[in-house]
Amino acid sequence: MNVDLTKPIFNDEDKAREWLEASRWPNGPACPHCGSVGVLRLGGKAHRPGLFQCRDCRGQFTVRTGQVMERSHIPLAKWVLGFHLMAASKKGMSAHQLHRMLNVTYKNAWFMAHRIREAMADSNPAPIGGEGKVVEADEAHHGRIETPIPSAQRKGRPYLKRDLSKQKRPVVALVERGGEVRAFHMPHVTAENVREALVKHADRKSRRHTDESNLLGFNWSSQHLSALIAAPHQELRRAFSNRASCAASR
Repeated sequence: MNVDLTKPIFNDEDKAREWLEASRWPNGPACPHCGSVGVLRLGGKAHRPGLFQCRDCRGQFTVRTGQVMERSHIPLAKWVLGFHLMAASKKGMSAHQLHRMLNVTYKNAWFMAHRIREAMADSNPAPIGGEGKVVEADEAHHGRIETPIPSAQRKGRPYLKRDLSKQKRPVVALVERGGEVRAFHMPHVTAENVREALVKHADRKSRRHTDESNLLGFNWSSQHLSALIAAPHQELRRAFSNRASCAASR
């Protein structure tokens, strides 16, 4: 990764503020409170640099207002460099790496990393896959769960030999071959919430490839997602029952 750390926007606070203002308001500043373009820049020693005031709602704001930089005392030059590092890093950027490269505390680097990742997230992503595409589904368990969840098969009966404190967090991942990856945490993995995740994140025309998990694959190598998504919960449970009876008869 070739990063030119000598650019003024990465070292000078005024240059960083000017760059952010030009990026956010290419046609001139607008009030983030009411949307008015009747804005006055406040100057002098009585006001902090970059402060604006709206002539209509009389609200004051800066380029930080309404952005991930709001209510933070981290310099804007550090934020701009953090944006560049997070976006340009091919293999990702950890909070410890930001801590070392930005020369800020680890607490500030952790705060910045979380806010930048949240800003980069797509609030309404389109389903992955499609006609002729393959979506791979799998689950994994990582980290220790805070509140252990007993299995529904126990029907309220207490555990005798299993230590609930060793339960881990379930994570379900959907991977489009040659495309996007969707991974999300589930409090408890069941057939119902896995089906909801498939409905929301996978296109109905995709082909699904999984392992032999009873939750994801029913031991089928591949099938159209529409057959699973369109089925009501009763048919889905019936498919589980048929799969279990077949396995018992072998």
